[in-house]
Amino acid sequence: MAEPRMVQCAKLGRESEGLDRPPFKNELGQRLFDSVSKEAWRGWIAHSTMLVNEYRVDVMAASGREFLLKECDKYFFGEGSEAPKEFVAAGATPDVAAAPQSEPTEPKG
Repeated sequence: MAEPRMVQCAKLGRESEGLDRPPFKNELGQRLFDSVSKEAWRGWIAHSTMLVNEYRVDVMAASGREFLLKECDKYFFGEGSEAPKEFVAAGATPDVAAAPQSEPTEPKG
């Protein structure tokens, strides 16, 4: 059995097993193939799924695909791709201080 292809992962900052093939047929896909590990790619898949769901991205539309490619580039090589401010991960407790507070109402009487 052949040794796995190792890369210096741009996301994890350490050597790890690389992707089996470029994920996209473009320059970004080649950059990902050259410098992203399988482990980091699994993190992107989870993050991109959240982005699609939270932002309701239409992946069939060119604008949706372009958005995801830009976020992918930011996630691995830029400032990072962030979740929407309102997003609360499953099992996490929402930040009550950050939640909008409604004004108290006077009792009618």
